[in-house]
Amino acid sequence: MRQIAALPYTMDESGSMRILLITSRETRRWVIPKGNRIKGLAAHRAAEHEAFEEAGIAGIACPAPLGSYRYRKRRRDGTARTATVDVFPLAVTHQSVDWPERGERDQQWFSVPDAANAVDEPDLKLMIAAFREPPEEPGAFTRAILWLRLQGGERIPMLRWFQAMMPKQGRFFEQFEEHAATLVAGADALARLLKGGPDMADHCREIFDREHEADDIIREVLQDVRRTFITPFDRSAITGLIGVMDDAIDQMNQTAKATQLYEVTEFTPQMQDMSAIIVEAARITAEAMPLLRSLNTNAVRLHELTDRLVKLEGHADEIHEAGLKALFKAQSQAHPMAFIVGRELYSHLEKITDRFEDVANEIQGLVIDHA
Repeated sequence: MRQIAALPYTMDESGSMRILLITSRETRRWVIPKGNRIKGLAAHRAAEHEAFEEAGIAGIACPAPLGSYRYRKRRRDGTARTATVDVFPLAVTHQSVDWPERGERDQQWFSVPDAANAVDEPDLKLMIAAFREPPEEPGAFTRAILWLRLQGGERIPMLRWFQAMMPKQGRFFEQFEEHAATLVAGADALARLLKGGPDMADHCREIFDREHEADDIIREVLQDVRRTFITPFDRSAITGLIGVMDDAIDQMNQTAKATQLYEVTEFTPQMQDMSAIIVEAARITAEAMPLLRSLNTNAVRLHELTDRLVKLEGHADEIHEAGLKALFKAQSQAHPMAFIVGRELYSHLEKITDRFEDVANEIQGLVIDHA
């Protein structure tokens, strides 16, 4: 038996990730919204449907599942069968005041560790625990030790003391994290934009603002690279990573500009699915950035995150090809200009996902060189 589920998440005002759990109707244990596949709906769309039915939430579901877990589903006749549940991350954007199963279930927002502890299924516990927010920033003393290790000071004692005495400037780790925050905000606004509706202009402005912020950050990085005597990584690695991150927000900006230039107000399901993948890729990038402070300690987790980024890009390519083919069949003869405009939007969206794959490659290069 195959089912689908949504893993609803959001970020609170302090920037901490929260996971929404609901209770099952019979046993009252904590679960995530789940249900059977729905004929005619893609799996992640069915997960969105179940999230509204059971929890009254709407959002952006990534088409690429996080993974799956198994549990024993009891039938009304007392028998049970094993169900395999594919889980799709759902960035929550709206909470309704009324929904079909309101009053039948309780719901509560948990921290990531508490949510993992609250559910019963072992595989789901691991999945939620791995879907974690960035770690807390280490203290100054810990950062100093990690920095010395990164520079090879443990192997060369004299160099360790020499490097400790050298002037150090720049705030590269903070800049990486600040830029990743613009990617998260820009991706969220892009996904909302491609939903259409009356607030499209506001979503475009949000993307433009985040792109301007990202430009300011990359200028700071390039200035710091030129004037800093000792950097945590090779200068080309720093500029390479921040460069591909900036390319991603630039392409989001180009997508928003294209929608305004051509006055596009409706978007294909495949475009929306690609934007959902971009939301997930931005979230993963934001989780990865703080981990760069200690490559040795976080090498395994960085490998997991970059591997998912690469898989997301591959999934986006499949959606892009299917969407472009459907667009050609629908518009190329009767409305050729609609096809041309749609093809440009698809091109921008594909380039965004490509840039996130580049982010994964840059991070993997750092891990190989330094961990």
